[in-house]
Amino acid sequence: MDQHPTEAGLPALYREMAPHHLFPLWEVLHALVTPAPRSAARPALWRYAEARDFLLRAGALISAEQAERRVLILENPALPGTSSVTPSLYAGLQLILPGEVAPCHRHAQSALRFVMEGSGAHTAVDGEKAIMRPSDLVLTPNWQWHDHGNGSDAPMIWLDGLDIPTVRFFEASFAERLDGPAHPETAPPGDTALRYGRNLRPFRGTAAARRPGSRPLFHYPHAEWSAALDALEAADAPDPHLGHALEFTNPADGGPVMPTIAAHVRRIPAGFTTRARRSTDGTVFVVVSGSGTARVEGTEFRLEERDLFVVPSWHALEIEAGPALTLFAYSDRAAQEALGLWREGRS
Repeated sequence: MDQHPTEAGLPALYREMAPHHLFPLWEVLHALVTPAPRSAARPALWRYAEARDFLLRAGALISAEQAERRVLILENPALPGTSSVTPSLYAGLQLILPGEVAPCHRHAQSALRFVMEGSGAHTAVDGEKAIMRPSDLVLTPNWQWHDHGNGSDAPMIWLDGLDIPTVRFFEASFAERLDGPAHPETAPPGDTALRYGRNLRPFRGTAAARRPGSRPLFHYPHAEWSAALDALEAADAPDPHLGHALEFTNPADGGPVMPTIAAHVRRIPAGFTTRARRSTDGTVFVVVSGSGTARVEGTEFRLEERDLFVVPSWHALEIEAGPALTLFAYSDRAAQEALGLWREGRS
């Protein structure tokens, strides 16, 4: 196509505008407003056994108190130097050794903990301990005091999932550290579950309503969510794209567990292969039990128990189960839905 007669002067115009920090949208519009998502992340797999070995070696060299949080970051190989597993999410594996306490702090970032191994350690949220067992989900909502301690006789390891990159994008990070290693006890362990975990809550305005009204529950035990998943599997045929899937919800409003992060579990029956599905939320998965294969936009991962993998935005995912495969996952779907951005596509 012939150049428009007036276009020859554009390069000179661009050079004159640049010192004034003015730039032509028409030169970059195709890259800014794309017809479909183009994630900067790429599919990746972390073998739990390998990461665990490095984490235990770190445990012999630095204490939880020295580190404040002894965590190995799962950094996406396409996002070097960002401490990000997707452009909006962070993932890390945290170790607390017997007798250790990770000091009490709070921050603007929202966090979840999914227990990989160990039993009997705790996360305390505003002074109430959640006693952690394998495959429990524990939340530390933003700006709530939290500390971790291990009173058991074995190492405790869990996955940390946070919205650090999202908060960094908005330049809204704040953090404080409490004087002293642990928050004073404000309630016995399990008190919040008794008050808010049975589709009931204390009458608002009474002294019994002690948790934040917008986000009261912070412990989702494996014993409860796995029983619910078993019941769903017994009652219904699997969805062709998801298998059997349940979302964790906030009992205050039925929405996602945190404003920026959604979490769910899936059961893929033995021998079942899901159809390809893509969605705009980049998602981090943990293999809770079973084994199989994940195919992510042409990249194939062999999955074993406690392995972790990431599926970037708008990457087609198919999962094939050998034995029945149970997965935990978290993503930025909560933030995307709040902003009217989330979409999915099914083949």
